[in-house]
Amino acid sequence: MVAGEPGPAAGPHRAACVTPEGAAWLASASPYPHSTLTLWQERPAAPAVLPCGTAFDVVNVPVVFGRRMLGRLWEDGPGSGPVAVHRGRMLLFAAPGTSQRLPSLLHWEEWGGAVPTPLCHGRGDAVTVPALTPADPAGPSRWLVAPDAREPWLPGPEVLLWACVRAARTASAEAVRVSIFPPADGDANVYDVSRRR
Repeated sequence: MVAGEPGPAAGPHRAACVTPEGAAWLASASPYPHSTLTLWQERPAAPAVLPCGTAFDVVNVPVVFGRRMLGRLWEDGPGSGPVAVHRGRMLLFAAPGTSQRLPSLLHWEEWGGAVPTPLCHGRGDAVTVPALTPADPAGPSRWLVAPDAREPWLPGPEVLLWACVRAARTASAEAVRVSIFPPADGDANVYDVSRRR
């Protein structure tokens, strides 16, 4: 698969367990991939800490905003790469280099408080990834879109910027209530006219 090409349109409802190919891709981020795979074979229900910046970067956002982003990516966009939830945050796996570029693109777009500031993890950072086979599929640390390929498609900064902007617009539209009636006057006298003859 070509790096800039979107992945298959399977949607975020794919299996939430990591395939052997996906495990090999995750392990490739480690300085000791063979040891990491051996550890996972012995303890597939254990989470792991992996460095960012070589195989992937991670964009870390609040889970509610992340779900809006994920919805935009799958409904209107190219889909997503692997996505996990860990401790109330959503981890969107992205192309290496995204952690440096996305914050400046968001700043340039001037979305201010409409887009929660993402935590971008790149070279020199590490993240905790959920277990390959979660003990509790609905637990606080789990895969929403599990890695399933040796070279999964990963969105870059422009794709994630687009998803952030669309998610912020969706949230703004939901916050605005439109009515054709003027606001009620709180000091007005109200009379019951239903019994009038």
